Amino acid sequence: MIQKGEKAPVIHSVDQNGNEINTEHYLGKKVVLYFYPKDDTPGCTREACNLRDNYQVLLEKGFVVIGVSPDNQHSHSKFAEKYNLPFPLISDTSLEITKKYGAWGAKNMYGKVYEGLLRTTFLIDEQGFVEEVIKKVKTDDHFNQIIHLYT
Repeated sequence: MIQKGEKAPVIHSVDQNGNEINTEHYLGKKVVLYFYPKDDTPGCTREACNLRDNYQVLLEKGFVVIGVSPDNQHSHSKFAEKYNLPFPLISDTSLEITKKYGAWGAKNMYGKVYEGLLRTTFLIDEQGFVEEVIKKVKTDDHFNQIIHLYT
């Protein structure tokens, strides 16, 4: 997994609306890059809506928010529309971005170990370096986890 202090890998992709996303274009801004397992599931919806509800504050603090999951662009589009998500969602069906950041690995559910996306948020500074990695995401209160690091 990419660690605090490391250069964040550049992402070239498209969002739920087909708009090009190139993280090099966000140099000069702080980026909240959050990896989540699946659109329109309870935990992922709570996390996205928590970021949505606090999006204006994040913008005012100089942040850009980008979500990444293995769902396809159509799924992201429906999810963003259903919950009025104002930020880009990147489809990573190949898991290339997820694995580049190290947000893929062993998970354990009810004693069964399997490979899956590890819900993780990377806070990237204006120069493109990882300032913080949040591995224990509180889906209902993710905004406060993020903003607390800057107050």
